[in-house]
Amino acid sequence: MTIPSRKFLSLALSVLLFAALLFWMYNALAGSFGAIAENHYKKAAEVAMGSVPSKDEAIDGWIRRISGPSRDFELLFLKGFPEDKGGMKVFAPTPALGEFFALHGKDRDFARGIESAMYDEIYQPAQRFLLGGEERRVLFAPAHDGETGDVTGTAVFLFSPGGFDRFLSLLRGLFLLALVLFAAVFAVAGYSRDPITGYVILGLFTIVGVFVAYPLFEAVRLTFLKDGKFSLETWKSILTTRQYVTALKGSITLGAFTATASTMVGFLFAFVISRTKLRGKKFFSAMATLPIISPPFSLTLSIILLFGNNGLITKQILGLENFTIYGLGGLTLVQTMGMFPIAFLTMVGILEAIDSTLEDAALNLRATRWETFKTVTLPLSVPGLLSSWLLVFTNSLADFANPLILSGSFRVLSVESYMEVTGMNRLGHGAALSLLLLLPTLSAFLAQRYWVSRKSYVTVTGKPSGRMTELVSPGVKRVLVTLMVLIVLFLFSLYGTIIAGCFVKNWGIDYTFSLANFREAFERGWRVLLDTMTLAGAATPIAGILAMIAALVLARKKFPCKRLLDMLILTPFALPGTLVGISYILAFNKAPLILVGTAAIIVINYVIRELPVGVEGGLASLKQIDPAIEEAASDLGADTPTVFRTIVLPLIRPAFISSLSYTFVRSMTAVSAVIFLISAKWYHLTVLIYNFSENLRFGLASVLATTLIVIVLLTFGLLRLVVRKNENLAKTMSI
Repeated sequence: MTIPSRKFLSLALSVLLFAALLFWMYNALAGSFGAIAENHYKKAAEVAMGSVPSKDEAIDGWIRRISGPSRDFELLFLKGFPEDKGGMKVFAPTPALGEFFALHGKDRDFARGIESAMYDEIYQPAQRFLLGGEERRVLFAPAHDGETGDVTGTAVFLFSPGGFDRFLSLLRGLFLLALVLFAAVFAVAGYSRDPITGYVILGLFTIVGVFVAYPLFEAVRLTFLKDGKFSLETWKSILTTRQYVTALKGSITLGAFTATASTMVGFLFAFVISRTKLRGKKFFSAMATLPIISPPFSLTLSIILLFGNNGLITKQILGLENFTIYGLGGLTLVQTMGMFPIAFLTMVGILEAIDSTLEDAALNLRATRWETFKTVTLPLSVPGLLSSWLLVFTNSLADFANPLILSGSFRVLSVESYMEVTGMNRLGHGAALSLLLLLPTLSAFLAQRYWVSRKSYVTVTGKPSGRMTELVSPGVKRVLVTLMVLIVLFLFSLYGTIIAGCFVKNWGIDYTFSLANFREAFERGWRVLLDTMTLAGAATPIAGILAMIAALVLARKKFPCKRLLDMLILTPFALPGTLVGISYILAFNKAPLILVGTAAIIVINYVIRELPVGVEGGLASLKQIDPAIEEAASDLGADTPTVFRTIVLPLIRPAFISSLSYTFVRSMTAVSAVIFLISAKWYHLTVLIYNFSENLRFGLASVLATTLIVIVLLTFGLLRLVVRKNENLAKTMSI
């Protein structure tokens, strides 16, 4: 017998033995719990039968009293016996119980139960009976006269075995999970050359399986259920209701407007910063990234303070009466200011990577700067432009915070989904609406991939030039810089308005200077701020370390289902926050993992939601590191954890610290998913800011938003001190 055959035989025998042990344990536990349940049924019957009234007119009231909604049984009382002269009287408090007796009264188990009661014995048949479509355990107990002690009838108790069945189902699930884990661990130990890596891969699959695939499956499954049975009614309602179709059109319209405007503004900043000689590049770069790291409500709050119904500009300065910022126009403005940094960050890398020798060649052939830009630079920027548009479009569709406050009568799916869950308690409709958001996102993604794949955009074929050619004339440059300055000034006014809102009594009514907002805001929000920082602080190291481990495994190891693991890790990035929140409620509000209402579910949500960004950053860094360095350490006897700790982690330190910072900041400013997961014990600062804004307490909202911005900026300031840009990548500019 060969070595692999022996290993397989050993694995099979071990799994079979472990399965037999689990089967024995399951039967023992099920039998013990079944005996406890039967004893509970008997005691409940004995207690109930201690007060049987002798008068017929009092029996109905007695039955309703002892088998009320708080009990786990229903009661059917049979006074007398079939052999008596007057026969047997049936007391059924509900028509369903009357029909039940008419259907089963002559069954063999009923005859035996009545006979046992006549001989003062309790009888419990093994068979289950149906009552109203639900299974019931039946128990027959004798009823005694209170004075003589004689048996006067039979009480038929119908107990709901739901708790017992759920326990057995949970027990089967846990034992099956134990068997799968045992087989996986044993297989890794027996077949893997590097068991530690095998266990890490197994752990990653377990994490994404439990916290990504399982919640998403529960959300999708719920949309096809009604009253516990398969149904398409939810989707029929979603796709035929005009309100939801209007909301879908609204989301797509808003996403298209925002993506187009944001891509234009982001390209403007990226082009001027990367392709022109400009003073203050660091300042403009910082301003172009500021909105993405600020709380989601901050710009919306300042827009309302400036342009709302009682806004400083619309009401106090211009005196406008019929103007409104609520709706598509206001949302497009806010989302453009908040999301153009996504396009900027995407385009900067694309524009810096374009080899300027192609532009030089066009200029040497006497093309004008505009013709060179139009025929060379802009076409080569198409992948970045499409990616920017797609990223902003996706973020706009998933945006929940801004439309929640500023949409007015304009409908979008993210808010409709939230209202279905919180306002109407229809989780199925909320999940279906969130899933519907994936349709335009996937369509845009596939269109972008198809467009980019049709052409080649390769420019780096050898050693790229370290020199940049400025493509704009001084006059055009002044126009572009002026546009950038105007946008920066507008951003300054928005953030300045938030700060100013902290120091006035009541914005829009009383602009008197006051510090009362600080006192009240911190009195009401101090504990929430501590909760938010505690939860974000707990999630940050977990997400950072897990992201680097996953990146190392995906970049350096070959194993079955590698693409599946990669896809599952990246899936949360593509899901709307509302869908993630709803799916977590569905998955973790029942056994075996009851996490709803705890801090754990919020921390897990942070980790899983921000894991894709950390993994992508780690993968990008690892691609720049020669694997021979790790192989040399392994050849010298270092095991996998030692290699990771002493070689990999120091080399990918910038990506690791960026992942930590990103997770902390996103956790501090999260809203779309966490708004479904907060509880009275664990609250979140962004939700409190939203509540203050909704109740027109703009001063309190401004204080907390400013506090959040300061915390985020301090975090990024520390990041800049720890990780500095590699100066070797800098390029010189030629004019």
